[in-house]
Amino acid sequence: MSINFFVPCRQTISSITQTNPGVVVTSLPHGYLQGIIVRLVIPLACGMQQLAGKEVKATIIDSTSFSIGIDTTNFDPFSVSGDQTPSVIPMGEEAYTLENAVKNNNNIPPEYGWRTP
Repeated sequence: MSINFFVPCRQTISSITQTNPGVVVTSLPHGYLQGIIVRLVIPLACGMQQLAGKEVKATIIDSTSFSIGIDTTNFDPFSVSGDQTPSVIPMGEEAYTLENAVKNNNNIPPEYGWRTP
């Protein structure tokens, strides 16, 4: 069993708006901090391939929404389709505060990490 202790972790995308700037909505609270860098993983069946694989800086709106700083007004529509799951993956942080840099420091307890108990 693989346990993901990285906080925040990958989230499923439930929608992406066609606005300026585009807004990504996750299906669960994402837990992201202002300025986190995320990668958008968007399968072909979901449309909006203009964002597929893009790494963007998130501007947090609320617990499930963040803007991406890209005008998506003229992009293909986004829709959740079929068995393929669109997701957002945290890639890094801009550590403007000690809180951002330390948040993940102790999230992998030794009994689950690379060290043996």
